[in-house]
Amino acid sequence: MATMRYLVDDVGAAIGFYVDGLGFEQVERYGEAMAIVRRDDLNLWLAGPISSAARPMPDGRTPEPGGWNRLVITVEDLDERVGSLTATGAVFRNDIVEGPGGRQILIEDPSGNVVELFEPA
Repeated sequence: MATMRYLVDDVGAAIGFYVDGLGFEQVERYGEAMAIVRRDDLNLWLAGPISSAARPMPDGRTPEPGGWNRLVITVEDLDERVGSLTATGAVFRNDIVEGPGGRQILIEDPSGNVVELFEPA
C-alpha cells in the first residue's frame, strides 16, 4: 500500500471531492486538521492548515497546496467522469489529451492539488 500526503485548504471540502467525486472511502478524520481517505492500495492523507505538516520550515517557507506533481487515478470512462465532475463545478487545468498509452485530463481538488484522470488505451 502506498501513502501520499496532500496539503489542503479545507479538510471537509477535500473529503467530499475525493470520496464523492473520485471514489475514495474515508478511513479516519481528525477534525479540521487531517483526514485519511483510501482507494484501492492508496492511502491519501489530507492535511489541513492547522496540521503539523503545514507548519513553516526552519528557513521560513510555508508548505502550501498546488503544484504539478500529481496523483494518477485510472478510470474506465473518462468522458463520463469528466461530465459528472464538470456538473459539480470541478476545475480542470486542460482538456482531454490523447497519447500513446491512453487519454488523460488534469483536475484540481478544492485546494488546487492536481489529480490526473487517466483512461488506458
